[in-house]
Amino acid sequence: MKALILLLFAGFWTALAVAAPASPLDRPALAQLVQPPYALGEPIDERGVYQLLNSGGALAGYVFETEPLAPLPGFSGAPIDLLVMLDLDGRFLQVRLIEQNEPIFVSGLGEAPLNRFLEQYQGLSINQNVVVGTPYGGAASGGGMVHLDGVTKATASVRIAHESIMGAALAVAREKMRGIAAGPAAYPDPDVDEDLSWADLVAQGLVTHTRLSNAGIDAAFAGTTWEDDDPEAKADPEAPYLDLWVADLGPKSIARAALSPDSLAELQEFLAISPDEEPILLIETARHGLVSPDFVRNTAPEWIAAEQDGLPVALRDSDLMVETAPGVPEGVAMILRTDRRLGFDPGRDWDLTVTAVREHGAFQPQVGSVTIEVPHRPEARFFRRPAPVAAPPPPWVAALQARAPDLAPLGVFLAGLMALLAFRQSALAGARAFPALRFAVLALVLGFVGWWGQGQLSIVTVLGVLRTLWERGSLGFLLYDPFSLTIWVAALLGFVLWGRGLFCGWLCPFGALQEFADLIGRKLGLPQFRPAPRWDARLMWGKYLVLAGLVACAFVAPGRIDTAAEVEPFKTAITTLFRRDWYYVAYALAILLSSMVFFKGYCRYICPLGAVMAIGGLLRGRDWIPRRTECGSPCQLCRVKCRYGSIAKSGAVNYSECFQCLDCVAIAEDPARCVPLILEARRPVRTGGMQAAE
Repeated sequence: MKALILLLFAGFWTALAVAAPASPLDRPALAQLVQPPYALGEPIDERGVYQLLNSGGALAGYVFETEPLAPLPGFSGAPIDLLVMLDLDGRFLQVRLIEQNEPIFVSGLGEAPLNRFLEQYQGLSINQNVVVGTPYGGAASGGGMVHLDGVTKATASVRIAHESIMGAALAVAREKMRGIAAGPAAYPDPDVDEDLSWADLVAQGLVTHTRLSNAGIDAAFAGTTWEDDDPEAKADPEAPYLDLWVADLGPKSIARAALSPDSLAELQEFLAISPDEEPILLIETARHGLVSPDFVRNTAPEWIAAEQDGLPVALRDSDLMVETAPGVPEGVAMILRTDRRLGFDPGRDWDLTVTAVREHGAFQPQVGSVTIEVPHRPEARFFRRPAPVAAPPPPWVAALQARAPDLAPLGVFLAGLMALLAFRQSALAGARAFPALRFAVLALVLGFVGWWGQGQLSIVTVLGVLRTLWERGSLGFLLYDPFSLTIWVAALLGFVLWGRGLFCGWLCPFGALQEFADLIGRKLGLPQFRPAPRWDARLMWGKYLVLAGLVACAFVAPGRIDTAAEVEPFKTAITTLFRRDWYYVAYALAILLSSMVFFKGYCRYICPLGAVMAIGGLLRGRDWIPRRTECGSPCQLCRVKCRYGSIAKSGAVNYSECFQCLDCVAIAEDPARCVPLILEARRPVRTGGMQAAE
């Protein structure tokens, strides 16, 4: 008895675990599943739909999980959760398995066959009629349908996976790609209850009736390989080939007129459990039929499809036994269902399509098909449409609103810093507290701009802009990160006023981190390494070579640009705060440790973003560092003190390598250290013809 109780208890908790909805993946986990050259963008709704960005950072499509959008239960009772990447034209870029509990794959075949099945979606379009299984009769592929190879012993499970993929993809396509002009989808109005009969439905046009004779189907195949492959049609041209009735059973008045009391009760129980489903009744009285011999209950029928607004509607068998009311035509009947949450609007026109299939040849016959259009026009009085909701703001506006609490202090900080450097530069550099003030600013940049605000600029953005301009695309993707864009604007303005120094010397979080590493090294008394001027001049070309290699990679091998861009340690040290694989962390730490004895060697010799900043610094409109005729001859103090090596023996400043530390400005304004000022002070002063010594 104890064993039985334990078994029941375990079964109860297992059932709860299966029934409990899985939490959507968080952003970092989802980002790991998106493979280069694509990257995860910003979330665009509350159901886990994200932007998909290309290697240039421009919008390339959408990324989403199927479970939040199309939670179709599998045989375990839990949905099969899949990751779908869809481009802007509705083509599948990738479909990957996230989680499944199907018994056949958990304890039978393993997940490898399911993964191979999912690989078939790449390159297919949501606008194609995609079905699972071989063509009817095992014939060679043909006609307008796309057949996916199923998985032996798991046909039903992969069909459920297929319907989840298509349902979720169609929901995203309707919402994000084409939209629905009529606003929110309608639903059956529960307050409308009319006493109708089947004859009333027919008379009022509430059911759709389509009849096609054998002669009509022969005409559809005329001129094709299959025009003579239906002897029955030739024998009796006037007999019906298709005699189809279609009724939307969502309105209870129509359902009561079409179904027997028992079937109506069963349908109502079904809708109580699945209130978002719209049930569609099909009755076929001729020889075409509704499903192929390989049809599996509770899946999508191969011969029946539907579309609305040019996009397919995900239909699925409701697995309900159908008994019709008196007066309803007798034939093969089934109730299909579609989820209104996936974008279907039963209150607007939609079209059913019936596929007619023929085979030519006895051995591996060729399959041909034609589609028969069955337009359905609903009656508006049976449906209620919710009041339209206000359209969400554009993504860039939403991003701006979300970052407003950070943008305000960032704007104040940038405005204050630039004002000090532009109007109070000499006083700032000459202040006794300037070293402490500078490190306080660098601490703010590292903590607030970098780790908190994620405002570390990157060469990846530059390459994305170049690639987008080359492809004549939109630079709108820059608006999705207003925090970093603000820093970019400040850096560009800094080009004109100071050259590269504003960003590299004051606004780069990783540069600030290197300066703190240098400070620690000097406090510890570590020896400082400085290359000879000849080697220093040669090594400075390294960053330009790295930049050239990355630009070439962006155009020649864009799929590898994310890997190549790891030459920047910014993602490791700033974006992820060292929470990455060990080799990335080791690389970033090696650079920081070297900065303790070799002042900002990465910035001066390797950094490709620094190379871009140096090139941008050519826009500088003035020489802002004070120089005197004695600078360089005889005075060499500024050159000796400049740890960046940006002052020549002649005293001229190489602004492309200046990081705006203001050490030379402080010297030039200090009468106790600037040699020309000291000499000027020591010159005798003539007063009234007399020479007075100091």
